[in-house]
Amino acid sequence: MSDVQDVSVSEVPVSAIGRPALWTRPPYTGTAQALAAKEATLFARLAEIAGKHGVAKFATSLAAEDMVVTDAILRSPEAVRAHLPIFTLQTGRLHAETLAMLDRIREHYGHAIEQYAPDARAVEAYVRDHGLNAFYDSIELRKACCNIRKVVPLNRALKDADAWLTGQRREQAVTRADLPFAEDDDARGIAKYNPLFDWTEAEVWAYLEQHNVPTNALHDKGYPSIGCEPCTRAVRAGEDVRAGRWWWESRDSKECGLHATNLSHKA
Repeated sequence: MSDVQDVSVSEVPVSAIGRPALWTRPPYTGTAQALAAKEATLFARLAEIAGKHGVAKFATSLAAEDMVVTDAILRSPEAVRAHLPIFTLQTGRLHAETLAMLDRIREHYGHAIEQYAPDARAVEAYVRDHGLNAFYDSIELRKACCNIRKVVPLNRALKDADAWLTGQRREQAVTRADLPFAEDDDARGIAKYNPLFDWTEAEVWAYLEQHNVPTNALHDKGYPSIGCEPCTRAVRAGEDVRAGRWWWESRDSKECGLHATNLSHKA
């Protein structure tokens, strides 16, 4: 494997038992008023999206940012909520902790998240031709796996939508630094919205804690960003929050294909 992103040992904080310290939830140092204003803006953005579109689907990864959006949608008035259905991509390689979130959301909100899975024949063909974990071998094979397990199911999920929403933030990665609130998804011919584009990581966690929102247990094990199990690792304190995603690749290529415009924004 090439282009592995690493951090100098001297730069990595060490825990009391001598192991490198892992990422932990950042403290919120802003005011309650500032957080309330951010929350009000989020609800206003969701209402704006719902007012413009008949069906604007929200794609959730069941991780922290997406739980903020999920909570806000499910606490919005029915007139807003009805236009913003929530779904997730069941790739077949998710962590048990991520799958457990589906039941936790159902128990907490009384709401079932719609699931979209990849075509079994396409998965079987990929494994037969390249191997189960061939995504480690090259960026091309990794993107091919992401296409089968994520992009194609996403296209199917959005076939009846005229817009979709994500939980992306500008802070998350160099590929997202210029992320706007609203953009055109030219590949699908629909609108795309990023209602948390200007949120900080600390604001995300402050919201989740304030509203007692269910969160993925992996966040308590050093995972700030969560994808498929074989393509995600825990992150050390001081590393980029997406350092654990496809960690064997250069950080400027870490997109799965769901958000193709991110690479064009960067360019």
